Amino acid sequence: MFVLLPIALAAAAVAPPMQDGETSQPPQRVRSVVLYGDEKCPKAEGDEIVVCAHAGESPYRIPKEFRRSPPDVAHQAWTRRAEMVEDVNRAGLPDSCSPIGTGGQTGCTAEMIRRAAEAKKEQQRQSNVPK
Repeated sequence: MFVLLPIALAAAAVAPPMQDGETSQPPQRVRSVVLYGDEKCPKAEGDEIVVCAHAGESPYRIPKEFRRSPPDVAHQAWTRRAEMVEDVNRAGLPDSCSPIGTGGQTGCTAEMIRRAAEAKKEQQRQSNVPK
């Protein structure tokens, strides 16, 4: 994330040439600063090198490349699409959650349990995503 070498080389190239009798001394202080939003890089004071890096909009916001969008239909597996079609067409069949057909009560309970298990699995999957 931080590109220190090119900045340090640029700072060394800008340094004034040494006069006769001077020894090359490293700077007394090298300061690395992380900037957010429209912050400006602070000025160097005395014998100091300031290295600035821009890290995005805010320190409290997830960078855009790590944000997740909800999956769309184009990225779903064919098996999941087939399951969705079967679920929609189950109305009226045994163990379906509908006011018509046999076993409406047991079908609603089974669907509620299945949805709770899917929600728990999705929550675990999202908590295992690297941050």
